[in-house]
Amino acid sequence: MTVRRDDERGRYELVDDGVVVGVADFHVQGDRVVMPHTEIARDRRGQGLGAVLVQGALDDIRTSGRTVVPVCWYVGEFVRDHPDYADLLAS
Repeated sequence: MTVRRDDERGRYELVDDGVVVGVADFHVQGDRVVMPHTEIARDRRGQGLGAVLVQGALDDIRTSGRTVVPVCWYVGEFVRDHPDYADLLAS
């Protein structure tokens, strides 16, 4: 399972055996990355895949030096539950 960034579509994708099973939309505003929506395929929910997707996206954003605006409730909850990502929150 891998997380890849699709800049053309403005989303991170969680890919399992060549199939996209989750997406986390984003758009860049200067030095901030706004994350408005995250979704896992209905038949794959409840398996912790949202956390895998969001962690991969946040790790990628960290390497860019940008901060995150977690409009999506799940992204905000993930950061709240994983304080080692709190430094990524935009002020």
